[in-house]
Order: sequence, then structure tokens, then C-alpha cells
Amino acid sequence: MDNKITLQLINGKDVIKESSGMNSTYLAFHHHYKLNDFYNIVIDEAPRYLIVQLDVAIKPALIYVTENSWQYKIPFNLQREWPYPESAFQTRNNYVTVRYATDDEISSYRNLAENSHDQHDADFSYPHATANAETRGEYVFYSKNAIDGIVANESHGNFPFQSWGINQQEDAEMKIDFGREVELDKLAIILRADYPHDSHWTTISIEFSDGSIQSFNLNKTKERQVFAVDKRRVTWLKLFNLIKDKDASTFPALTQFEAYGNNV
Repeated sequence: MDNKITLQLINGKDVIKESSGMNSTYLAFHHHYKLNDFYNIVIDEAPRYLIVQLDVAIKPALIYVTENSWQYKIPFNLQREWPYPESAFQTRNNYVTVRYATDDEISSYRNLAENSHDQHDADFSYPHATANAETRGEYVFYSKNAIDGIVANESHGNFPFQSWGINQQEDAEMKIDFGREVELDKLAIILRADYPHDSHWTTISIEFSDGSIQSFNLNKTKERQVFAVDKRRVTWLKLFNLIKDKDASTFPALTQFEAYGNNV
């Protein structure tokens, strides 16, 4: 069954570019973005799964949208460090695409936490990461960096070493909202490993939306640490009770969190 999808580039109330198609569409143009530009994606019915790539330098994302209209604000490099590839959103040669996800893509076993197009203040799109602590409010330490799919972890700051930084806050927590029920059976954690600048957590706890809690012991390593969990259906999970190692550094951080399973 074919469904219409519309992609708009908007600034304020002005539609700068617009394209519609059946099941997929794209925009291509030769000009730079302006401050306050955003994309608006309009679909016939919601919720739906979409594959979006709103800059050729950013990997495509499979997202779940719960409203008929979803907006993506164009990020601007207004701070000293930048969590995207250097050319992302800053070139005049632009090509962006959006389409409905296929049944095979939706049903596949994968990392359901990954979203290269998560936004700090996202609405109606998932997965989405939030936290009660982000170092100095800087882009390169936003919680969304921990689900962007980039696993480089031997430094910190500029792309590709963006991470979730907790601003040395002992009660730091991060929540990942899936926006719908998913079934998980495996988790993975990639600590930021810019040692000796970085410290690490020796233990973390994870609360699931079904009310269950599990704790995991972590090693000081740059490698992915994988944990099998009892299969469960959840709509969100939360990392909390992050216990720092008793070393001299004050900077534990998370490069990537992964949650493997299937959509229900």
C-alpha cells in the first residue's frame, strides 16, 4: 500500500523547499542553511516508522514518530566544539531523504536505542535520550550523543568523540524512551576511555519501565561491554546509581549505550 510523505524546509512561517512522494521523497539544493531553519516531515497517518537522513554526513536513522508532523531543527555550530562531522549542516550542497521503513527493517533484531537524528528537545520521535546532567550544557556532552551510533571513545570533545558527560554530578541519570513497547534481551555499554583524563564507573543500575531493576559491574576498558538480560517488554529504561571508581580522575562518561531486541 502506497502512502504519501512530504518533506519541507521551513524558516519561520516560510516554506523554502517542499517535495512530496509516495512512500519516499527527497530535497536537493545549493544554498546554506539559515538560523532557525527546520525540516518538517508530514505523513498521512501516525504512528509510523521512518528512515531519515537529513544530511549526507549523518548516518540514516530508523525512527518511530507518533504524530502526523515531525520537525527537525537544523543544528548550528555555535559552541567551541561540535558533535557532528565538520561538513554536517554547513555545506551549500545538500541532499536529504525520508521514506517509510519496510516491514523487514521494522521487524529486524537490532540496537533499538540507536538514533543518529535524536534532538536535545525532541518531540514525537523515538528513541530519545534525556538526562538530569550534561556537562556545561555543551553539545558534545549531551545525552543524545550516547545513542548516535558513534563508538569512538579514546578522546573527548569534538566529533567523533562526543559523549554523555555528567558534569561530575553523583546523582546523574539518563533515560532512553522508545516511544512504544519493545522486547529486549541484551544491553551493551561503551565507556569513554580517554584515560588517564577519564575515570570510569565500576557499577551501574538500570531501571526498566516494567518496574524491574538490574545492576551491572563494569571494567576499565575501551571495549564494548555486553550484558544478556532476561527477555522483557518495556517502553523505556533508565541508567542510574552510577558508581565511580576511586581513582584520581573526576570525569567518567558514556560514549554509547545499546539495547538489542525487536519491535513488538
